[in-house]
Amino acid sequence: MTTPCETPDPTAPSPHNPARAAQLARAQRRVEGLIERVRPYLWVWPPIAFAAGVASFFLVDRQQWLGAALALGMLLAWLLLLSESVIGRALARRGYPTLPRGATTFIAQLIHQETLLFSLPFLLATTVWASGQALFTLLIIGLALLSILDPLYFKLAERYRWIYFAFHAQCVFVVVLVTLPIMLQLTTSETLFYALVLMVIFSLPSLMHLVRPTRLRSWLAMFGLALLLAGAGWAGRAWVPPVNLWLTGSALSPSLDVESRTPGGSVALTRNALTTSGLYAYTAIRAPRGLQEEVFHEWRHDGELIDRIPLTIHGGRQQGYRAWSRKQNFPTEAEGRWRVDVVTASGQRLGVLRFTVSDSPVTAEMADGQIQSPPGIPGLDLRRLVPGG
Repeated sequence: MTTPCETPDPTAPSPHNPARAAQLARAQRRVEGLIERVRPYLWVWPPIAFAAGVASFFLVDRQQWLGAALALGMLLAWLLLLSESVIGRALARRGYPTLPRGATTFIAQLIHQETLLFSLPFLLATTVWASGQALFTLLIIGLALLSILDPLYFKLAERYRWIYFAFHAQCVFVVVLVTLPIMLQLTTSETLFYALVLMVIFSLPSLMHLVRPTRLRSWLAMFGLALLLAGAGWAGRAWVPPVNLWLTGSALSPSLDVESRTPGGSVALTRNALTTSGLYAYTAIRAPRGLQEEVFHEWRHDGELIDRIPLTIHGGRQQGYRAWSRKQNFPTEAEGRWRVDVVTASGQRLGVLRFTVSDSPVTAEMADGQIQSPPGIPGLDLRRLVPGG
């Protein structure tokens, strides 16, 4: 969908440079013509963007250039959208033809599609579906669908500008989450902080369209909303998937070979057995090459936090960095449901190991040291789509 150049207004000022005005008009017509020619083939763009995301997910250490290009593209699109009306008014005052909004919206749409569909495989693979992270990922899926539905997308761009700028700010948030750990080896917590800061900055045009500040009170209200948005984003950080960290394997075992970093042995998960031998929680965590990050094993009994053990992981190993924690001091009343949450320093969950402690060896579960790999895409366990699964 493009917007043709408007018919010149007889009352409009004459252009300062008629030759330049004619050149601008011809350039705009060429751009509009090019867009119309390529539009019938644009259905291939979303699958290409998604395929690029899948490839980058599996070749995460080799895609720094693509992440940098995406981040730069989002910045340029934001500047284009932000300056569109300003440039248009400046051209009109000088008698030149204004920029067609449809063309700028079309370019922004391509960048949004590339960003959302590129990021989607990372989110699908790292989301813990039995948590609030599922809502965040479903939101991004919804935005990705909106970006490829031309009638809805262009209606949003034309009629609801404040929502449209908020849409763009959310795209910025997602692309920063995906690309900064790859490009700069930032930790998940650092990346989340910068993503929130940039999202708030990129949301300012949306807030300006919403509040339309003219007086000091309205300006203060706008900046108050920006601070509220930043606070809400940080408070809900546990709902954001750690898009560059995921479990490649996990196991529970009574022993572990430290030299080979391999869990072993077998034990019935009874109170007496765990008091005697303790229990190892083993996890292999995939991360980009060069990344060093602290994660935690949080041991919980019937939902109550019992121990929080820090672990430092290093990125680059294809099968994931192997780390473990051991719990020896089980409480006297150890029966019940246990889980080991694997979380980042900012509280984003990577995965969970669940087990139940029983009194009877006959009915007790077994911890056999077998490393369980997630089925399908690493980190995407369809069984976790069921809450509580």
